[in-house]
Amino acid sequence: MKNLGIKLALYINYFVFAILLNSVGIVIKQSIDNYNVSETNASILEAFKDLPIAFVSFFVASFLPKIGYKKSMLFALLIVFLGCVYMYFGNTFGSTKVLFLTIGIAFAFIKVSVYSMIGLLTKTPQEHSSFMSSIEGFFMVGIALAYFIFPAFFDESNPNAWLRVYLFLAGLIAVSFIILLFSKIDIKVEVSSNSVSQDFLEMIKLMALPLVLFFILSAFLFVMIEQGIMTWLPTFNKNVLSLNNSLSVQMASILAISLAIGRLIAGILVKKIPWLIIVITCLIISMAIVVLVLPNIFHLKTIEINRVFDIPLIGFVFPIIGLFIAPIYPLISSVVLSALPKKMHSSMTGLIVIFSALGGTLGSRVIGYLFEHIGGNKAFFFMLIPMLILIITLFMLNKTTQKYEIANS
Repeated sequence: MKNLGIKLALYINYFVFAILLNSVGIVIKQSIDNYNVSETNASILEAFKDLPIAFVSFFVASFLPKIGYKKSMLFALLIVFLGCVYMYFGNTFGSTKVLFLTIGIAFAFIKVSVYSMIGLLTKTPQEHSSFMSSIEGFFMVGIALAYFIFPAFFDESNPNAWLRVYLFLAGLIAVSFIILLFSKIDIKVEVSSNSVSQDFLEMIKLMALPLVLFFILSAFLFVMIEQGIMTWLPTFNKNVLSLNNSLSVQMASILAISLAIGRLIAGILVKKIPWLIIVITCLIISMAIVVLVLPNIFHLKTIEINRVFDIPLIGFVFPIIGLFIAPIYPLISSVVLSALPKKMHSSMTGLIVIFSALGGTLGSRVIGYLFEHIGGNKAFFFMLIPMLILIITLFMLNKTTQKYEIANS
């Protein structure tokens, strides 16, 4: 298969960062337990992860093709390797901030590079959507494994034992670095002849397109929903469902597994069913899950649960919401990128990353605030608001996409 080596490298790099990025919910829970910080203060870790993603993407996305996608990804792996080592030896809440700062900076380079290269490795909108959904699905597999990798290092008699996971992750990053280093990129990257400042201005001008504006709002709302739930599900499992330390993390893997399955299925369905029908149906089902399933938490007992067989049904059912919110992000990202010329993909990916990061930060901060002030048993009901607004913006996105394609056909 042509370009098999670089495709494999993209999957592996995305997989590694899936584990790192979405460990934030686990680290928040560990910080509350080990470093005695409040829920609101612990939620700042999401900002230390997402704001660097937004800031770095804003300034580097437009000229990454000039740097080279391979060099960018190698640089990203190097700095996050150092972040993991520092976390192991630091062992403070401040160390967690430094860790997620390095993860955020590195992921900005990784995501812009991966999304841009998807456009270079595919030829049709359907092929683009399928590859995008499959690589995002693999990303979710990495997230799911994180919920088992971290608890594997938990030790009730040693509160610092969990830090050894960062030595393991540093080793995994080193392997990824070596695979990428020896991978050959057999594709022609279209590099703009403009100066760096001109490329940067072109990215800013993209935001004036109605197509891009509606996408930005859609991506912002979706990531607010996804990250709000994903980040706080381990804490929800422990504080509301009364699961023990390990179970609260492991059961959150159901959400990640559901997200992975949902995105892989979407990659197949989008070849036969219009993307808008898929995402609107999924959002309606997601809202129904919130309305019909979450109220059951008000009748639960507060005895600590140490066995899987004692977990209430809601602990298994609510995370399945991931199956239905999963297709939204890769499909809308693919729709917009497919509608734009390939030379604009790097700049557009920068905007995708920026507003996804901002949405993730806001979602986590809001849910963290609600957890602390109104209780975890009510916090997730807030997600109905962005879900409803997202349905409206997706219809507008579809309309503007069709107009843009007709105007440029």
